[in-house]
Amino acid sequence: MGSHSLLKGYKVSVATSRESDQIICLLKDVAKWLKEQKVDQWGFLAGGGEDEEIKQAINKGETFIVNRDGEAVATFTLCQQQSWWDQHTWGKLSDEAIYLHRLAVRPSEIGSGLGMIVLQWLETDLKDQGKSTLRLDCVRDNFKLNNFYLSNGFNKVGETDGHSLYQKSLL
Repeated sequence: MGSHSLLKGYKVSVATSRESDQIICLLKDVAKWLKEQKVDQWGFLAGGGEDEEIKQAINKGETFIVNRDGEAVATFTLCQQQSWWDQHTWGKLSDEAIYLHRLAVRPSEIGSGLGMIVLQWLETDLKDQGKSTLRLDCVRDNFKLNNFYLSNGFNKVGETDGHSLYQKSLL
């Protein structure tokens, strides 16, 4: 996955370590927005609890940044192997599934359709690489987010620790 055009005006690329602060800032803006919406999600992230994990994912080349006019408007992380969290929520699985984490769009872009565009881009890119399954989890009580994944063709396949588990076949 290199730098790709997404749509007119958007560019998706693998994030570099020099973009770490920009990505962490974007994620914390979203965490703050969620708190303001009374959504209990990413509170740990908001307090800096995931900064190191976010930087590690960037250094491993797993995190992507979506730019418009040189400004970060979205980010997401794709893991080829299960993280400790994936093993906790899904159980230890050794298939070829890809795990999506920290998909976030800048608060001012929420509701613009950008999340759906990013999701479609990454699904197409993974499919082009021969990947067959995409998995993710999200807080069960975040109804808008759950509906977002359901309306984008994901199947809810279970729940663990107050998180909904979603899976989508890409083939």
